[in-house]
Amino acid sequence: MKTFEHKKVDLGYEDLVAITKPEGRKYVTPDHNRYYPSITTVLGHKSKPGIEAWKDRIGHEEAAKILHQAYTRGTAVHLLIEKYLKNEDCLDEFLPDIQGSFFDVKPFFDNRIGTIYGQEMALYSDHLEVAGRVDCIAEFDGKVSIIDFKTSRKPKKREWVESYFMQECFYAIAFEERTKIPVTQLVTIIAVDNSVPELYIEHRDDWVQPLKQVINEYNDSTT
Repeated sequence: MKTFEHKKVDLGYEDLVAITKPEGRKYVTPDHNRYYPSITTVLGHKSKPGIEAWKDRIGHEEAAKILHQAYTRGTAVHLLIEKYLKNEDCLDEFLPDIQGSFFDVKPFFDNRIGTIYGQEMALYSDHLEVAGRVDCIAEFDGKVSIIDFKTSRKPKKREWVESYFMQECFYAIAFEERTKIPVTQLVTIIAVDNSVPELYIEHRDDWVQPLKQVINEYNDSTT
């Protein structure tokens, strides 16, 4: 078991309060004066028509079953990864299928992740007026990166996961806004059921304009 080094970064606050409303999740800024939508709510607004069409195509009952299974599995794999990176010996707490997904992506952690600067870190941006919680900020191949962990039932094409890159781009912008530490590398690690894992490495600046466009579309739809 590898031992990961952790260096805490001061954000000026410990955490953010999150409130779930009918229109989605919102985070309260530390001064309690502003409520910002979560980045997942913002991006979910863009994907909602496609998801609804998919539900209509396969049936809402079957869709609900698939979504529940995916959420449960994804949450468990994510938790195991989180604990492992915190140097916790916790493998026996998880079912064999969850362990299997973890071992698929474990080489990325052991061989390519260095110093960890934050996990499950709540971030917000006054510039973008959005907030969210990043999976991990750490060195990846020696470069400080936003690292996001995902699971999938089947392999994905790059164009299918562009929302992941926009999500990570937001985290990079918000982290720099809070700490003055620039992060330009975005890393997406996807554990794929019964297949090899997928890795995407992107540059933050390629996704700033697409991110801003989606935020503007979301704001237009809620005003």
